[in-house]
Amino acid sequence: MPEICRFYGIIIRMYYDDHNPPHFHAIYGDDEAWININTLAIFFGSLPSRALGLVIEWASMRQNELRHDWELAQNQQKPEKIKPLK
Repeated sequence: MPEICRFYGIIIRMYYDDHNPPHFHAIYGDDEAWININTLAIFFGSLPSRALGLVIEWASMRQNELRHDWELAQNQQKPEKIKPLK
């Protein structure tokens, strides 16, 4: 599963040919959440509130890039790296 971004100890990944809805995986320590790219809502798992807030802030600024990466991954192409939250 390609890593597309890493910031503040949070890893963002996207699987090749993953199921709908379009989403990414956010991992922080032992916690993981699957986050819908379009709604920015968690639909599986959980993250500590501070980590979740950072992920949502980052994703809200990067939705178009996340959508593009989703399309690449669905076509078995390597997703592009996305700039981290600063």
